[in-house]
Amino acid sequence: MIKYTTQFLTKFEDMIAESDYMLRYEKGNFKSGYCLLRDQKIMIVNKFYTVEGKINALLEIIKNVTLDGTRFTEKSQKLYHDLTQQPQGA
Repeated sequence: MIKYTTQFLTKFEDMIAESDYMLRYEKGNFKSGYCLLRDQKIMIVNKFYTVEGKINALLEIIKNVTLDGTRFTEKSQKLYHDLTQQPQGA
């Protein structure tokens, strides 16, 4: 299901852009590779990560937040559903 490609990352970014969260790539020494500002609804991922690292960081964030999918396109709804239904450790 999860493909570690630039195209998959772009789909992931598009889905987040349609939600109530904002995604930013910035430099930083985040221990987990990302920082989540829940009150401001901002996701910050280390910009020096590889595509695989960025996808893994976003997957970790998705496990910890609930996105407002009211503005999701049909493709984004399916992607979000598939990602949130993944068993732990998959």
